[in-house]
Order: sequence, then structure tokens, then C-alpha cells
Amino acid sequence: MTDAGTFCPRCGDPIDSDTEGVTRRERSLCDACYFEDFEFVDAPERIEVMVCARCGAVHRGNRWVDVDADDYTDVAIEEVSEALAVHVEAEDVDWEVRPEQVDQNTIRMHCLFSGVVRDEVQTEEVVVPVKVSRQTCKRCGRIAGDSFASIVQVRAVGRDPTSEETERATELAHQIVAEMEDTGDRNAFVTDVSEAESGVDLKLSTNKIGLKLARKLIEEFGGSFEDHEKLVTEDEDGNEVYRVTYAVRLPEFKPGDVIDLADDDGGPVLVRSVHGNLKGVRVTTGEPYEASYEEGDAPDARKLGTTEDATDATVVTVEDDNAVQILDPETYESKTVPRPDYVDDDAATVPALKSRAGLHVLPEA
Repeated sequence: MTDAGTFCPRCGDPIDSDTEGVTRRERSLCDACYFEDFEFVDAPERIEVMVCARCGAVHRGNRWVDVDADDYTDVAIEEVSEALAVHVEAEDVDWEVRPEQVDQNTIRMHCLFSGVVRDEVQTEEVVVPVKVSRQTCKRCGRIAGDSFASIVQVRAVGRDPTSEETERATELAHQIVAEMEDTGDRNAFVTDVSEAESGVDLKLSTNKIGLKLARKLIEEFGGSFEDHEKLVTEDEDGNEVYRVTYAVRLPEFKPGDVIDLADDDGGPVLVRSVHGNLKGVRVTTGEPYEASYEEGDAPDARKLGTTEDATDATVVTVEDDNAVQILDPETYESKTVPRPDYVDDDAATVPALKSRAGLHVLPEA
């Protein structure tokens, strides 16, 4: 049915007014004239995607975003999807894209659209070239420039840190950085790990990472740390920028050490823990030992050896609750030594440590 006096202002043909879902504005033109000017898809002539040549991050908006991709085809599809616009009057729109890799830095995106407009199916194909531009993101630029905001110096009191302690410090630093990266923090990285004369120095990108690492080291190995600030520059807003050094001091003794306490006749102590204050077990009796609050993790003592220095000694006989006879692991002479309560009555061999303080039986590992 045609409304009396309703004609297309462009061609003069009558306009059908019974088309469902068609507004008065749409009826101002007949279908032929309407589709003559109709643009089903609005697409840019080309799209440029900036990626970091070092880490592969993609620049979106005003920031760099890490993407987990072997190539940039998926990135190109996503960028094209956001850039394309379908006419607002189109319904039941479907589309597919076929990427064509032209060269290492160019992907041609063939996009096929279909939809319904004025009860007519419309289709259109557009081709959008995507150019991959390789640059260096701010993070990689800082890494390349050896930028750092904090230093963690790992040292120990009266000794050098062990390889286990220095390797663990490096492992913890990378673990902290990985956890921060998982939350989207691109300012987190380890700038450098270098051996020092008596320990290891770790240069880190932020003060937050340095503080976290210092705390984790103390939590795991005991000891303490101090921090020292140094004004290095001002940022673009005029704010003062400080570099912080965290001086970590691990305890003199560590779990597994056997120590001889000064002014103490209770016998050597096998160190079990150095968190807060030193704790251990007497190797003469098996009784627990705990240093006083004042002594903390550094009681006045000398190191006799470690559990790794112990060797298996043959048990000759268990004499009583307080003594056991074993073979000296060096001379193979039979010797009577104190029997701690952790030695079983039927033990055939026991770990024994020979030191300047004598021969002592250690617990089984």
C-alpha cells in the first residue's frame, strides 16, 4: 500500500509505507535511492600497529600492553575489529576475516560482512592493510639503559653468604617481578645481578621490589636489613626521585651449623632456626636450646662444623641413657661419647661430627 502524496524526493517514485521497522526518516527516500548512498561498512584505509621489537608488547591507546602471541595476526584481527563500523540500521550482522600475510610487517585483512537492511540482505567485502611498526617500549628502553631504583645488597655477619643463599636471593627477585607482571605492572624488572666481594648485589627497577625482596630474605633466612635513601634526580613534574639501598645482613650461623657457645658448659648446639633468636638442640643430650632475647640470632659462639661434615660412625654399644660407644670415623678407635636422646637403642650407625670440641653424635637428617 502506498500513502497518498508520499513520494521519493530524489526520483519521485512512490514510497511503500508498510515496510516493517522502517522509520519516517528512512521512508524519505525510496529503496533504490537509499541504497545508492548506503555505506554498509565504514573501514579505515590502513591500520598501523606499534609493537616492541624487544618484548613484543603492543601499543594501545597511551600505554604498552603485553600480549602472548607467536605472531601478530590475532593482534591485527583485534585492531581491525575495533576500527570497523557497521551501519546502525543493519540487523543480523555476520562477518568473517581472512588474514593474508604479505610480508613480515604487513598483513592484509579481507573482511566479509553480511546483514539485513530494509528487509534486504546486504553484503560487502573490505580489505584493510595492517602495518606492523616495530619500536622500543618504555620498559625495554629502561632495561637497555640499565635503569634501576633500588639495590639489594646481600651480605652475612662474620662470613660470606652461601651459594644457596645468593641463588635464592636471585630466584626470589625474579619471582617477585613475575608476580607483579602478572598483575599488569610493566615497571617491574630485574636490571642486574652481580657478584660482590662478599655477597651479591641486585639492581631492581622499583623501590617496592627492593623492599619486598629484603623482607622475603629475612623471612626465609633470618637476619636484618637497613635502608638508605639517596636523591638522584627529579621527574618531569619536579618530584624528587630517590634510589634506595637495602643492606641485608644474614645471620652468622645458619640451620645445620654446629656451634660451641662461649661461657656455656652444656655442650655444642646444632642450629635449627635463626628467626628472631637462635634455636637448636644440644648434641650432648638432645635437649632444646634457645638463645636469650638479648643474644638474638647471634650468641657468642664459634662454629665447629655442619651436618654436611658428619660421617657415619659404627655403634659399638649403647652403654646407658647418657653414653654410647662408637668407632672414631678417622682412627676407627672405639670411643665413648655423650648419648643424646635422639639415638635409638638399636642404632647400627649414627652421623658423627669430629671437631676441636670432640666427637659428637648428630641427629639423622
